This record gives sequence, C-alpha cells and structure tokens, in this order.
Amino acid sequence: MATQLQQARAGIITQAMGHIAEVEGVGAETIRAETAAGRLVIPANTLHLKNNLKPMGIGRVLTTKINANIGTSSARSSVQEEITKMNAALAVGADTIMDLSTGGDLDEVRRELLAHCPVAFGTVPIYQVIEGREVEEIDNDILLKTIEKQARQGVDFFTIHAGLLREHLPLLKDRVAGIVSRGGALLAKWMLHHDKQNPLYELFDELCDIMVEYDVCFSLGDGLRPGAIADATDEAQIAELRTLGELTQRAQEKGCQVMVEGPGHVPFDQIQHNMEIQQKICHGAPFYVLGPLVTDIAPGYDHITSAIGGCAAAFYGASYLCYVTPREHLGLPNADDVRAGVVASKIAAHGADVARGLPGAADRDRRLSTARANLNWDTHLGESLDPETAARMHREACGQIEGGRPDAADYCSMCGQHWCSVRINRQVREAIRHQPCDSRPQT
Repeated sequence: MATQLQQARAGIITQAMGHIAEVEGVGAETIRAETAAGRLVIPANTLHLKNNLKPMGIGRVLTTKINANIGTSSARSSVQEEITKMNAALAVGADTIMDLSTGGDLDEVRRELLAHCPVAFGTVPIYQVIEGREVEEIDNDILLKTIEKQARQGVDFFTIHAGLLREHLPLLKDRVAGIVSRGGALLAKWMLHHDKQNPLYELFDELCDIMVEYDVCFSLGDGLRPGAIADATDEAQIAELRTLGELTQRAQEKGCQVMVEGPGHVPFDQIQHNMEIQQKICHGAPFYVLGPLVTDIAPGYDHITSAIGGCAAAFYGASYLCYVTPREHLGLPNADDVRAGVVASKIAAHGADVARGLPGAADRDRRLSTARANLNWDTHLGESLDPETAARMHREACGQIEGGRPDAADYCSMCGQHWCSVRINRQVREAIRHQPCDSRPQT
C-alpha cells in the first residue's frame, strides 16, 4: 500500500485525509496538497489504521497538536500504570502518545499500550536496541531488525537520531549541558568507541524502505538539542539541523512522511529565529518542539516554563508541541503530572492558534466568555480546557458561599454577591437595554 505522501502526490484524497478535513474544518484538497508538499504529515501506520487509530494531521494549516510522553523506566515498570497515564493524557486532549519505555518487557509494554491507544503512537527504537546489551555492541542488523519489529507492531512514528554525525561532536566542547538527548548520547558514545559514522545515517536508505512499507512517519530527532538556554542556537545545534534538512529531502523522495524535532531550552528572544531557520533548512516540514523552555531555573514548574516557549514556537512556525510535566528534570511523571503537562501545552497551542488567526480557533473562547458574562456556569465549565478541574474548583468556591449552592446563579465567592462585577454588569446592561432612546447621551 502507498504511503499518505505517495497517494497525496498522486492526487488521491485518502480516507484519513477526508476524516482530518471534517474534524478540522479544512478542505480535503487543502489537506492533500499540504501532504503532497511535505508540509503536513499524517502519522498512521497501516496496521494501526486498520485497528483502533483515529487519524490526525500535523501541519501549519491545522490546529497545533500536543504529544504526551509516557513509559516505564529501569526503576519503575508497570504496564497498567502507563495505561493510566495514557488515559489521563487523552482525557485532557493529548493528540499523540510517545512510549519512551526502558524497563520491563518492552515488546509487551508497547503491545498493550497500542491496543489501548486510539491516537498516533510513537517510539524511540534505539531505546530497545540497547536492551540487554552495551551501547558498543550495537550493529546494523540489530538496528534494522528492531525498527522493523516495532513497525510491524503498528507504531505510527519513530524518533530517529540520524542527523547527529561524527564530525558534529567536537562542536560540543564549550557547551554547558552537553548532550541531553538520551538517543543522541547513546549514538555519540557508539561513534566515539568505533570511530565510525552514525549508523542510522549510514543506514538511512534502508530505514526509508521500512518506513514506506508500513507508512511509519519519520520524526527526525535532534540529538544535539540544547539542554540549557546557554547552549541554544549554537553551532552544534545548527550543524545537525542542516543534516536533518538533507535527510528530510532524501526521505520524502523515497515516499516517507517526515517531521523534524527541535529544541529544547531556548531563550524567548531566540524562538522566532529557531522556528524560521528550521522552516527554511527543512523545506517546510512540520516542526515538533520540546517546549521550548525559556529558562532553566524552574524545576517543579517546567510545564509553565515550556508553555510560555511553546506558545511562541507555535505562533512562529511549530506545528507540534511535546508536553513537559512539572516533574521534568526531577523524575518519572505520575498521572497527575501527565495531566498538568498536557493542559499546559494545550493552553500554549490554543493561544498560538488564536493569535495566528486560525479559522474557528477563537469560537470556543467566545462561547465560554458569553457564558461567563451570563453567569451560565454549566456552559462556562463545560467549554473549559479541563472541565473536571474547573468544576471542582467551582464546587469548592461555592462551598464558601452561605448555603453552599454549587449552582449559585448570580455570583461566586471571589467578590461576593454585592461586589460581583459580572452580576452588576448584567444589571447595567439590562438597564441600558430598557433605557429610552432620547435619554441616552448625545455624541
């Protein structure tokens, strides 16, 4: 079966494209044309698509999408716990799930998660490549067999760190944080040990053949992404990005869908430049950014740090944001952390969509604002990004009101009845509405 890219270039509007057009309110021909141009990807492994996948698109003509990372570690391994995290992420609107598991039976973890996952599902295959062996023992056969095995399981997109080259490593000497990408660090260690080129770069044509067979989307990994704002936009990062631009073209020529991963930790004033240079170097391929975090000093609050950067990134050119949880840099997130991370990223994505004038993006804001102005609590809460949290806070606030009515119609506990601006505003507007025309001030 041809990939979504190949079909789009043949002039075919696939069923997945039609579904995305209907959900997003964008013309199906626009979806096809953007896919054909490589500016939009539809991560949809043909095997996952036959089962429980609801296809989704990533590109600038569509709403900004959010990814949630989950996964076991060598210290903690529970498939059920990861399913709970995944469900928490999906409940508040995650568009994709990435399994970064490194502990337990990785094939079984992936199989169970995919069986319960109705959205696009990604992995970083090199994490399984090193399972039960030293980094130095990796060879081409192990790499290709592992990647094909995961493709056969139905994984929709792979992070492949093929752009980090042997000649880039000397550029790291002055970095504050060095290599913070786990996949990047593993490959750097392998290259130094063997004094050879990155095997994923050397095997790239063979990788493309696997990706085309199952229509797995490349997510070209940024192994040299900055892990500190002091390292942002440095020579190493840009050198790798140029290689990713080369690989983007090579993959697309083979019929593969491609998106490109980006930083990382980036000061706010450098975000626009980072988005624009990627679009130029990578020929408009969708940009998938982690955050970016605009400061390094907020452990415990990095979901906020990344939302600030994420909103700017999505405004200036990114199509896809990877969430960051409050526990980033501190430990493996729990379900509450996952929920908080997704909501923070959704706020960032939605704020950017409104700011760039995406058709219909502000409709929900208007519905909520209208309900708020009319003290229509049901609609006010229901239109919120996280209705469960909003409703809980409202119930708690109403418990402080005399009588404790959770459906208090004309005021809340913030101002009280007599000082409630919303309630008073309703009275003012009602009075104006009934005011005789000749009693209104002359202009």
